[in-house]
Amino acid sequence: MEAIRNYLETMFVNLPNTPEVQRAKYELGQMMEDKYNELIAKGKTENEAIGTVIAEFGNLDELAESLGIDSYLRKDTYQTGRMITMEETRDYLRDNSKNAFLTALGVLLCITSPVGTIIMGAVGEQFLGQSAIFNALGVMCLFAFIAIAVAIFIFSGVMMSKWKYLETQHCCLDFATTEYVHDQRNLYKTVHALLLSIGIMLCIFCATPAIIADALHVSGYFEDMMGAGVLLIVAVGVFMIVMTSIRMGGYTKLLRVNNQDSMGGQYVDSQKNEHYDNKTVAVIMSVFWPTVSCIYLVWSFLTFDWYITWIIWPIASVIHKLIKNIWSN
Repeated sequence: MEAIRNYLETMFVNLPNTPEVQRAKYELGQMMEDKYNELIAKGKTENEAIGTVIAEFGNLDELAESLGIDSYLRKDTYQTGRMITMEETRDYLRDNSKNAFLTALGVLLCITSPVGTIIMGAVGEQFLGQSAIFNALGVMCLFAFIAIAVAIFIFSGVMMSKWKYLETQHCCLDFATTEYVHDQRNLYKTVHALLLSIGIMLCIFCATPAIIADALHVSGYFEDMMGAGVLLIVAVGVFMIVMTSIRMGGYTKLLRVNNQDSMGGQYVDSQKNEHYDNKTVAVIMSVFWPTVSCIYLVWSFLTFDWYITWIIWPIASVIHKLIKNIWSN
C-alpha cells in the first residue's frame, strides 16, 4: 500500500495546492485503497494488487474530468514543472558538496593571503640587509594566494552552472526523491551543527594569540607571528562556516523547488519557513543574520571588547522575533 501512496503523491506533485485538487487527491486515494483491499481479499498477491490498481487508476488524464480537475491539467492554465530525477538529485548533491569545499577553500586562501607577507616581513627583520627580498617574497605569496582563490571560484562557478535551471525553471521533486533529500539532510544535521559551532567558536576566540602576546609583552618577530596566528584561526573558522552552510543550503534549495503553491509543497517541511508579504521586510530579513555576524566581527576586531560585543546576539534575536511576529505569515 505504501507504493500506491507514493505513486499517488507523484501523480499530484505538479498540480496547484487548491481545495479542488486536495479533494480530488483524497477521493482518488480512497478509490485506490478500496480497490487494493478488494483485490487482496480476493486472494491477489500484494504485487498483483498494486499493479492492477496503478493500471486502473494511474492515468490522471483519464480520471481528471470525473475528479473535477481537468482544467488544472491543461498546460495553458497551469505550468507543469520539470521532474528532477533521483539520479539528478544525487549528482547535484555531490557537485554541491564539491562546490562547498572549493568555495570555502577559496575564502580561506583570501583570508590567509596576508599571512605570507607578515611572516616574510618578520623573517626579513632577522636577516639584516635581506628584508627587501623577504618582503618581495611575501607580496608574491599574497598575490599567489589570491590568484589561486580566484581560479577556484571560477572553476566552482563553471561546475555549478549546469544546475542554473533549478533557479530559472519551474521544477519539482517526486515523493520518493523528496524523502531521500530529507533523509540525507537529517543525516548531515549533526555534522552541520558541529562544524558551525566550531567555526563560530574559532572566530570568537581568534584574538587569543594577540591577547597572549600582549600579556607576555612580546614584540618583534613573535608579535608578528601572533598576528599571523589570528588570521589563520579566523580563516579555519570561516572555512568551516562557509563549507557547511553551502552544503546545507544545497538540501534546502532542492526541497524548495516544490513550490508551496503546489501539492508537492505539502510534504516539504522547508515550505513552512517564515514568509513575508512585505517585499522590503523580506529583503531585509534575507540578509539579517549575515549582517548581524558582520557587525559583530567588525565591532569585535576594531575594539577587541569581546566581553561586550556578544550582547549583539541576544539583541538581534529579540529584534528578529519581533519582526517575525509582526510581518511573517
